[in-house]
Amino acid sequence: MRLYILLVVLLTTAFGVQASEPPLPRYASVKSDEANIRNGPGLRYPVRYVIVRKAMPVEVIAEFENWRKVKDIDGEEGWVHRSMLSSDRTVVILNGTQALHEDAEANSQTVAYAEQGVVAELVECKEEWCKVRVGGEKGFIHRRNLWGVYGDEKF
Repeated sequence: MRLYILLVVLLTTAFGVQASEPPLPRYASVKSDEANIRNGPGLRYPVRYVIVRKAMPVEVIAEFENWRKVKDIDGEEGWVHRSMLSSDRTVVILNGTQALHEDAEANSQTVAYAEQGVVAELVECKEEWCKVRVGGEKGFIHRRNLWGVYGDEKF
């Protein structure tokens, strides 16, 4: 067993072999201020567009070696190098200004508001509500008002 673990560590270090990632599809976020989204999985493919917003959530829908095919909030698809993505979970606020509630109930106290298009850190999701962090404030928003989390996903 120790030999196996040592072999895995050596292969990972020497050849850049990575541990397996969660199954597809899954959400991730953009790691840097700019991420080139290409027509195909490699540098030889032209850049389709550039995501210029750090922490923007994207849906990973396919993989090829070190490349990930992603879909953005507008439904646009393209390929990005895996080094440009983070497993940190973020969401985009949808459907106008949303109240951040103290509890996972519509009639609970409002602690803050978040404008449509704001990127928020995803803290947890239970049932129909997700707890997010925006600008230092934490609160619950109904998941139908978020892009970047699946309808039945527990987080």
